[in-house]
Amino acid sequence: MARQTTHWRAGAAGLAVLALAVTACGGAKVGDDSSQAGGTGGTGGAGGSGKCGTFNLAVNPWVGYEANAAVIAYVAQSDLGCKVVKKDLKEEIAWQGFGTGEVDAVVENWGHDDLKKKYVAGQKTAVDAGATGNEGLIGWYVPPWLAKAHPDIVDYKNLDKYAAHFKTSESGGKGQLLDGDPSYVTNDEALVKNLKLDFKVVYAGSETALIQAYRKAEKNKEWVIGYFYEPQWFMSEVPLVKVNLPAYKTGCDADAEKIACDYPVYRLDKIVSKKFADSGSPAYDLVKKFTWTNDDQNTVAKYIAVDKMTPEAAAKKWVDANRAKADAWIK
Repeated sequence: MARQTTHWRAGAAGLAVLALAVTACGGAKVGDDSSQAGGTGGTGGAGGSGKCGTFNLAVNPWVGYEANAAVIAYVAQSDLGCKVVKKDLKEEIAWQGFGTGEVDAVVENWGHDDLKKKYVAGQKTAVDAGATGNEGLIGWYVPPWLAKAHPDIVDYKNLDKYAAHFKTSESGGKGQLLDGDPSYVTNDEALVKNLKLDFKVVYAGSETALIQAYRKAEKNKEWVIGYFYEPQWFMSEVPLVKVNLPAYKTGCDADAEKIACDYPVYRLDKIVSKKFADSGSPAYDLVKKFTWTNDDQNTVAKYIAVDKMTPEAAAKKWVDANRAKADAWIK
């Protein structure tokens, strides 16, 4: 998901973590024959002359991204007649597909100035397709009960006082700082080191595992501190409390090894292949015009993760209730 160096994101991104709906495997590689085809429509490359053809849509491994992809895929299929092929790929792997033609679009990018430098400015295989309308926030969070019982814990300067309470069998005698999927972009190891905290980053392995840890901690009054992000439907179930790290200032994260500041607010955006942008496919116009709010995304993500709807059914439910918004993307 989000963010800056490879650790996932978040978050945004951001953001990045197996989709909460546990439908995305997130472990595919460009060139793998492990895609998910959806819908019916034209065949061949990314269209031309106004015909959609095949639309190769990357799905990064967190449920917020999956919500974006589900709605875009649904509109592409039902309104534009595209043949949508969803590809479960982690962030950096997905960008590699721009140059090979195996990926047309990434529809929730959390910063990734490093990848933009490489693929947009350098190789020129990708172009920016504009904002999603979502704002992404990454940080360290504790369950509500803990913030209420120990109000000073939300200041990072007081964390070492409580480090012993966060120790686990995996944290080597230090307090455990729980991160999500190792593929997300995170600054947490650098933060722990540079803020001189008696903590060790331990990876839960997925977005789902991270959420389960927070849910259990709130229910059983257990000590958990870890990485999390917004937009995220889980916040409406358990309103996690953000820890205040040193304030973000422009450039404070320029050197990944020396980061000692909080994460920035991410203006999430979409990245597409240059070939796709030049193809004349109506799917490109859809991606470029696609924009919605954090609340919109959280609604669809909750349908998938909590209500156990398929991505297609979740997308249809949202589009049926928000037809005017969807129509604006295809006009």
